[in-house]
Amino acid sequence: MTSTQSNAAAIRAFRIVELLAQAQQPLTLMDISNRMDLPKQSVHRLLKQLENAWLVNRDGPGKHYVCSSRVRQMAINMLMTTGPAAARRAILQEMADKVQASCNLAISSGDAVVYLDRVEANWNAGTKLAPGTRVPFHCTASGKLLMSFLPKQQRESLLKRLPLRRWTERTISEADALRADLEQTRKRRFGMNVGEYLPGVVAIAVPVMLSAQRAGAALAIQVSAQQFSIADLMQWVPELHRVAERLAQTFDAPDELLPQPLDAAESPLALLQP
Repeated sequence: MTSTQSNAAAIRAFRIVELLAQAQQPLTLMDISNRMDLPKQSVHRLLKQLENAWLVNRDGPGKHYVCSSRVRQMAINMLMTTGPAAARRAILQEMADKVQASCNLAISSGDAVVYLDRVEANWNAGTKLAPGTRVPFHCTASGKLLMSFLPKQQRESLLKRLPLRRWTERTISEADALRADLEQTRKRRFGMNVGEYLPGVVAIAVPVMLSAQRAGAALAIQVSAQQFSIADLMQWVPELHRVAERLAQTFDAPDELLPQPLDAAESPLALLQP
């Protein structure tokens, strides 16, 4: 294979990853072939190469494809270390100083939520929640909030595959009860955690909106229930929304984060959807 052919194959392989990242659901070989206007045989060969490199996975036993955890981790690393990370850190620090409570910025990644950044203040829960920590969707304020903003089909798919582990006596571990909680969360536009993940820890989270309907991240306050009640935290919701608007500006412009033609620049946030 000539260098020109190798370059063309590499670009096509990248375009497949890009296409999977932009999709709202796993794609079949035929889906990819049609969207790229390439023969199925060519797409199949490229998918096998991407699978062997652990860049693409099959979604369960079926014939659907998704970006791998390796790709999602790469996206997380980019978001944690690129230039805007310092601006996000400064905004979080300012909020934590104002509330005198720990603040974090979280994103979806596969079947869990990842702390993109976190500033601790008056934190005595004992559990270390550093940037990069993965926490469950179903029992955290950020997780339930991000889950509630997913398109219905994605939300239901995630509900079916999540292990609804009972972390505390307050954890919502029944799918129907969680479904109802998510509906309420989306309507009020903030998520709550009343000791559902760590005993004696309460939290509240608001969305960082990257388009009219898309929550790309969640901004949360997390503190001991001995210091603040959930009602105390709710008084900070308007301020949290204002800070979330500032954080949204540290990501790409909203229009750039919506599905684009395949030759457009793609934000790493698109790789992080469940």
